[in-house]
This record gives sequence, C-alpha cells and structure tokens, in this order.
Amino acid sequence: MAKLSKEDYEYRRTDNSVSLINYHFVFVPKRRKPVLVKAVAHRLQEIIFELVTEHGWKLIALEVQPDHVHFFINAPTHESPADIARWVKGRASHHLRKEFPELKKLPALWTPTYFVATTGQVSTEVVKKYIENQRGK
Repeated sequence: MAKLSKEDYEYRRTDNSVSLINYHFVFVPKRRKPVLVKAVAHRLQEIIFELVTEHGWKLIALEVQPDHVHFFINAPTHESPADIARWVKGRASHHLRKEFPELKKLPALWTPTYFVATTGQVSTEVVKKYIENQRGK
C-alpha cells in the first residue's frame, strides 16, 4: 500500500463529531480460492467504488489479489466496521455471483470472517501517554 498523504489524516467533521477513523479490512474468498482475477477483480473494484461514493467513505487504498482484498478507508462515526464489511461483502457477493456464474461453484463467495484494524495519525502508545498525562490537570 502507498504511504498515507496529509489528506488521509484530515479530520472528518459533522454537526455532532470530529473524527479520524481509518479502517483496514481484509476479505478472503471461501476456501481462499484465487477467484478474484481479470473481469471479476475489475467488477469487484467497481462495486467497492460505488459503495465508497454512496456512503461518503474516503478510499485510501484498495488492492484486489486473486485470493484476498485489502480495503483501506476513512469512515464516518455512525458506520461500524461490521456494517461496512457486511455491505461490501454482501453487495459484492450478490452482483459477482449473478454476473459470473462460475462463482456459484463455491458454497459462498466470501468466508464468514474478515480482518479489520483501525489506524490513525498517532500510535496507541502516544494516546495512552497523553491520557495518563491528563491526570491531575
């Protein structure tokens, strides 16, 4: 993945919150089959771009490999990682299995699991020290 730019660290502002929530997801096809290739991979990218636009996510990086997908976004506070994973995997599965019948050979397109981690401008250790230093102020 490419190095983050300054814009990737800009805060998202709404009437009720200021946030910087970046999620790194990894989705894996069922049985880790290398099915995300050629037209399937291209169509998966289109589906993800549609979701990014609809939800107002900021796409930081996307990499489709034959047997897994890295998806790195900035998301608003009201959308949970579980919802984001469900929306991406659900829409992708629906459209890809409909448009590419060979994918119906798998019992499901995706494994039921996924990886997600949050990232930010500062490390966990820096935040911990900042909070500890607030004592007695």
